[in-house]
Amino acid sequence: MRQPEHPIEPLILNRWSPRAMSGESLTDEELMPLFEAARWAPSSFNAQPWRFIFAKRETSHWKPLFDLLVEFNQSWATAAAALVLIISHKVFEHNGNPSATHSFDAGAAWENLALEGFARGLVIHGMQGFDYEKAKIICNIPDDFQVEAMVAIGKAGKKEDLSVEAQKKESPSVRKPLSEIIMEGKYQ
Repeated sequence: MRQPEHPIEPLILNRWSPRAMSGESLTDEELMPLFEAARWAPSSFNAQPWRFIFAKRETSHWKPLFDLLVEFNQSWATAAAALVLIISHKVFEHNGNPSATHSFDAGAAWENLALEGFARGLVIHGMQGFDYEKAKIICNIPDDFQVEAMVAIGKAGKKEDLSVEAQKKESPSVRKPLSEIIMEGKYQ
């Protein structure tokens, strides 16, 4: 069981990234609130540099995104209801200058999406295991955007339906102690 060193919001403590999904479809009424939650994330200059390219499994948009995934991720994400490619704008729209925080800001939007989905009982699993360069091509992503990550979203399924390899990973992970991740004043 996860144990915080200090009391925190249970939603944050209990959120994790399972892989087992049922294969059921999601309606727009179930999916769009996740993007709405992401929309309200904080960002530098309120630039909102994140963009989400999504595909529901039952549409023609699914296969191109699914084919980007590495084999292991394909093995379980095949039961996802939707795949989402997260990208971020590397320059500010208001002045064209480079944004040093575009990835940071997109990460805040991803976290809002993940927490909203978890609060609604959905499986939300972020991934880096896919072809980033091919994603830029097949999704027609402009050069001033960066591919950040992909997310599989679905309704909860059974652990037993996963491959043996994936079943071994199907539990909430622990975290490093605070003493390893915080430093006062300078890097120690």
